[in-house]
Amino acid sequence: MATSHAPRPVAVGVLAALVGALVAIVLGFLTFGVQATLAPKDVPLAIATSQPQLAQLAQRLTAQGGDDVEWTLTSPNEARQLLADKEVYGVLELEPGKATVRTSGAINPTGTQLAQQILTGAAQGLAAASAQRGAPTVEIVQAAEQPASPAGRTAPLAASALLWIAGLVAAAAFALMAARTGRKPGVGARLVEVSSAAVVATGVAGGFVALWDSTLNLDARTWGFLLLVAFGFAAIQGGVVRLLGIRALAILAPLYLMAPAVAGQIPELLNSAYRVLLWSWTPFRFSSEGLRSLLFGSPEAPDVTTAIWVFAGLALAGLVVLVWPSRRVNEPPAEPGPEDAGVPELDRRGRTRVDVE
Repeated sequence: MATSHAPRPVAVGVLAALVGALVAIVLGFLTFGVQATLAPKDVPLAIATSQPQLAQLAQRLTAQGGDDVEWTLTSPNEARQLLADKEVYGVLELEPGKATVRTSGAINPTGTQLAQQILTGAAQGLAAASAQRGAPTVEIVQAAEQPASPAGRTAPLAASALLWIAGLVAAAAFALMAARTGRKPGVGARLVEVSSAAVVATGVAGGFVALWDSTLNLDARTWGFLLLVAFGFAAIQGGVVRLLGIRALAILAPLYLMAPAVAGQIPELLNSAYRVLLWSWTPFRFSSEGLRSLLFGSPEAPDVTTAIWVFAGLALAGLVVLVWPSRRVNEPPAEPGPEDAGVPELDRRGRTRVDVE
């Protein structure tokens, strides 16, 4: 009686439970773990004043915040340049009887919100101290460079996620259809799939951005950036799918979870482990920050140039995998089977050849 080597149902059930636990652990680290460990550390902010009599007061303010804030004391013009270059998340400008909290819509909305809270608290403390000393009341003014609407704050990260999803679904569908037809796609077919997916995804993402907020800057440079991101995503996804087949979804799909969980945060809020292991390399943060600068009219911001290099590199790496020649396996000649026994060998003209000894 033959013995079956199939695993017992009990073992299969335990194994399935362990797989489910492993998936839950991964998702917990990638999503909820990021949110649960958020804490500010060394948040870059600036205090600016052009009045010598307020310089000492500004110096005292820089002692507030402890390790949570990294203050820069400078002039108003230099502070606004730091804000434009995204070196700080907000600026507190001090004038006699007035404190202006200045932020920018081109900066990550999480960083902007945190800067507003800290700077407003500092300005309120200044106003309270002035009132106790009998000094003129300090007026607190909220000012924004390139103010952002709710759609403008959401659009950069949302567009990046849509570009990833569109490329991923296209790559998976291409692999499934190729497997069903039984034909191995060539280089031309793979390049057509990637290019088509990039163009279509760009239209979808850009169309949604225009629909959500028509005031955002969707010029030729922004469209070109969207196309580069879409092509970089599609090329690297197509390359991974070519190497692993449909199994690549087990790697590519979870990466999407890092878009809102990690890329939507500023590094000064993330736990150091998440900052190094996830935030430092996730492509979503490069695309969302670069696109945010372009949408709010800051094409010269450093994160735009960085993002262009990153996605040019992704596109090149994906293209290398897509066009790399397949390995050809030399099959040995087939051995003659029993049915070939007794069959006379024919010469080139089809006549029976007889070997004469």
